Amino acid sequence: MTQAQPQPQAQAQAQLSAENQIFYSVLVFSWAVYMWEAHLAKRQRKTYRNTTLVPEELGMIMDSETFEKSRLYQLNKSTFGFWSGLYSETEGTLILLLGGIPFLWTVSGNLTGRFGLGSEYEITQSLSFLFLATLFSAITGLPWSIYNTFVIEEKHGFNQQTLGFFFKDALKKFAVTQCILLPVTSLLLYIIKIGGDYFFIYAWLFTLIVSLVLVTIYADYIAPLFDKFTPLPEGELKTDIEEMARSISFPLTKVYVVEGSKRSSHSNAYFYGFFKNKRIVLFDTLLEDHSPLNKAAGNENIETHPAAGDSNEIETAETKQRPKNKRQGCSNQEVLAVLGHELGHWKLGHTVKNIVISQVNSFFCFFLFAVLMDRKELFSAFGFYDTQPTLIGLMIIFQFIFSPYNEVLSFSLTVLSRRFEFQADAFAKGLGKATDLYSALIKLNKDNLGFPVADWLYSMWHYSHPPLLERLRALKDKRD
Repeated sequence: MTQAQPQPQAQAQAQLSAENQIFYSVLVFSWAVYMWEAHLAKRQRKTYRNTTLVPEELGMIMDSETFEKSRLYQLNKSTFGFWSGLYSETEGTLILLLGGIPFLWTVSGNLTGRFGLGSEYEITQSLSFLFLATLFSAITGLPWSIYNTFVIEEKHGFNQQTLGFFFKDALKKFAVTQCILLPVTSLLLYIIKIGGDYFFIYAWLFTLIVSLVLVTIYADYIAPLFDKFTPLPEGELKTDIEEMARSISFPLTKVYVVEGSKRSSHSNAYFYGFFKNKRIVLFDTLLEDHSPLNKAAGNENIETHPAAGDSNEIETAETKQRPKNKRQGCSNQEVLAVLGHELGHWKLGHTVKNIVISQVNSFFCFFLFAVLMDRKELFSAFGFYDTQPTLIGLMIIFQFIFSPYNEVLSFSLTVLSRRFEFQADAFAKGLGKATDLYSALIKLNKDNLGFPVADWLYSMWHYSHPPLLERLRALKDKRD
């Protein structure tokens, strides 16, 4: 007769089994998500490769040259995304398999120990860990960022940065991130430590306050560290913007133009601020009359082709891919239509709804963290057998254990975002801007080399904005 196992040994084996199940479930799910994303990207690349002629319904919207440029640009971006994604997934897997997280925690402890700070100074060790982790991520991600900026974006005419500007910008971003991340994290960890049974409520309130403060000060104090913001000059456009804002009771205080052209020729517009202090920011590349790229081209809508018989100017396959000199951006009326869409998000409560959803999710996550944080097997599964650092618990639970929930939430928010975009388009249409928004969407798609044909499954999963054709169809019937 086989002798029964001693109870402690059976419990140890059961705990080891639970730890292994947690660890390998995280790895399997992570790779399952990656394979799903890779499958979707492969479907979309097939669309890029096979759709070489402008579809009939796009004939009046996009010329064949722009269509080909956008096709090649998006194909290059997708291929780059495949390899960078594969590297990122492999790196993350190796870090877990080789015990990179507990190793870095030990290194952080040794580093703080040199200053006479022992293991009882957990928050200090956590900040050291966080700094080293973000430094490692920045260094390993740097080659991919350089390739994306100076090969892909450069090849297709979008990059406006020099290598020196790029590195200066990267260092500045890293420094500013640390100046915000480390103090906020230290306070969050302290609140969790002293908060008692209801620490999750205090932690949630703290993160809510931090997020509101950052949104409030970002454009005034943080963004100007990287880009130049100047008031929109007095003139017809500013007057029309202020008049449109008054017509819908939008409490506009200032309109800025940001010098986005020194970094990229992509364009954008947004508003920010709370209560009665709303501000609008326009990228200079969005404004036809302000874009430095138009001024550099002499404000002429000229296609630059080599002169016949000019042996010094040979048009190669590469030069054909580059965007020719042309007027970039939108006319004043089209800019007003784009802003009508953006202000529609405010008027229809989309901004508030997104904040509410974000904070409900944040509260829910902190509550579940409070439920799970004392589960020793979660820490043991990732190599922490003798200690349960709060920061590591946040990382394990928020990043790994919540992964399935995060995927479902992300898809749900993508679906909701598309719905909001249609509603904002309809709002702009109600302001009498349908025709101008219609032409603005086409121009912005051309300027940013957006490809207007998408695989339905890829689009459903990834597109937070509806595909161009769907938005144009919604606007077409009631253009003013």
